[in-house]
Amino acid sequence: MSTIRLTTGQACLRFLDNQYIEVDGEEIKFVQGVFGIFGHGVVVGLGEALAAKETKLPFYQAKNEQGAGHAAMGFAKQHNRHRIMAVCSSIGPGALNMVTAAGTATVNHIPVLFLPSDTFACRQPDPVLQQVETPHNYTVTASDAFQAVSKYWDRVNRPEQLMIALINAFRVLTDPAEAGAVTVSLPQDVQGEAFDYPEEFLVKRVHHIERRIPTTGQIERAAKLLKAAKNPLVICGGGVRFSGAGKELETFCKTYHIPFAETQAGKGTILWDNPYNLSGIGTTGSLAANKIAKEADLIIAAGTRLGDFTTCSKWLFQHPDAKFLGINVASFDAYKMNAEPIIADAKLMLAALKQAVPGYKSAWGNTIQAVRDAWKDEVDRLYREDAFPAPDGAPRLSQARVLGELNDRLLPPETIVVSGSGSIPSDMQRVWRTRVTNTYHMEYGFSCMGYEVAAALGSKIGFPDKEVVAIIGDGAYAMLHTELLTSVQEGKKIIVVVLDNAGFHCIDNLQHSQGIEQFGNEWKTRDEKSGRLEGASVSVDYAKNGESWGALGLRARTPEELATAVKEALASKKSVVIDVKVSPKSMTTGYESWWRVGTAQVSTNPDVEKAAKAMAAEVARTRKF
Repeated sequence: MSTIRLTTGQACLRFLDNQYIEVDGEEIKFVQGVFGIFGHGVVVGLGEALAAKETKLPFYQAKNEQGAGHAAMGFAKQHNRHRIMAVCSSIGPGALNMVTAAGTATVNHIPVLFLPSDTFACRQPDPVLQQVETPHNYTVTASDAFQAVSKYWDRVNRPEQLMIALINAFRVLTDPAEAGAVTVSLPQDVQGEAFDYPEEFLVKRVHHIERRIPTTGQIERAAKLLKAAKNPLVICGGGVRFSGAGKELETFCKTYHIPFAETQAGKGTILWDNPYNLSGIGTTGSLAANKIAKEADLIIAAGTRLGDFTTCSKWLFQHPDAKFLGINVASFDAYKMNAEPIIADAKLMLAALKQAVPGYKSAWGNTIQAVRDAWKDEVDRLYREDAFPAPDGAPRLSQARVLGELNDRLLPPETIVVSGSGSIPSDMQRVWRTRVTNTYHMEYGFSCMGYEVAAALGSKIGFPDKEVVAIIGDGAYAMLHTELLTSVQEGKKIIVVVLDNAGFHCIDNLQHSQGIEQFGNEWKTRDEKSGRLEGASVSVDYAKNGESWGALGLRARTPEELATAVKEALASKKSVVIDVKVSPKSMTTGYESWWRVGTAQVSTNPDVEKAAKAMAAEVARTRKF
């Protein structure tokens, strides 16, 4: 067997550069680059291999390791999981900064390869700088924190272990049912150690992503449930998008006269004006979808993990005889809500089920169009909302109005819009009208603040010819916006629209809804008399902050100013931050939804105890599993 002598770091990169996938006959280069920040634990090991001129994989210098992970996730998500990035870091704090990003990738089923450095495998210099010592178990290091948030985790303590580790890593990264964060921990000494690697390990490898074909029994069981249902509803999840099943779902719904509602991950798979599209469902859903869901007697959950926002904490489906059909490549998700599990590819299953019940039509009749018309009128109203008064007397836009201006008038329809936390995803799931497929990019499985700017960068790297706009709250922007600098450095223009309501007002609303007095969620100074954060408001100029990173800074308080700013932003050759002042309480809410939270059952505040009793009453109405 012929071999080639390489360091672990060099062999790792050579392997990554030769990984391909095959999907429906198309061969695609899978790994497109490496994000990272060099530190002493990586720069002379894996970093030496990245610096070598013969290395073809591009390296993207991040500014925060969590941001690097989010950028890699945004890149992979926008490519519908057909292309990925790796992310590397130093040991200790550099590695731990990536743990949140790994959790975000895993929850959303997005493949990202994390390569955190680790302490010396030989242990001779221990304890080294940035090492976390665990006296009761010396094999535990900071890198072990990834185990809880990774779909596969490994540590390469000897150079020859790299081969099995990477084969298993790509087994998971290329599996539609298992995709998520994969972590291969690389001790800093092992990265530079040499080994005679077999050439067959390093040559081009094609991973064939096969569609899981539904069995005759699965089709028959699903058809039986559908035939018995009068008022079925489809939930379109991210699995429909990732399997490329949009057309199959369209045809299925048209054939049987069945409406569908969208999860955050599934939204935009089919355009907003499709006659069967009810928009978002659940706690952040539309009135149309939630009304229909309450009356549905069969819920076909296609490619969704059925999180509590989608199901309103299992409260939404009020029909006493409602049954569930779970279509998913992941058996873990197919079984949820006590569903009849159909563990199969969504595209193939929907196509097969369309043929399985000839002559069937739902009993919805004109109801679908009626609820769609009513919801369209409501969204039109939100899109035209007048300015709200601000404490300083200056006009402030409503958050829904800003989204309406961007969606209806200002942004090209093919613009990729990115968001991921706070109240903005709630509003966008309800009111954003997707006019071009694969342009709605939302991370809401983890609702991770700080995802937005980094993911917009990752999306722009993947699609450099498209406009990419991150719509972000001021709270999330303050938490993590460092990859704005990377976008400037790389010449990858993104537009960041900061909707500034001076605080964490999504959570402030949650406080109020449960009877809690306003506390700790607004940008307020500490009051000298009370000692609480209830003093003067803190004002931030986010446009000036963007300018400090090298971006163009723009400001807007009125629809006219917003239109001018967006026009200038679209014409700009460099990244842009638009600071838009919005009213704190101008987000959408309600629409016959509910969400279970752990409200305090005992309190000195009677409003809290009242909210707890109301919560208990609604809990009694929920499905139990």
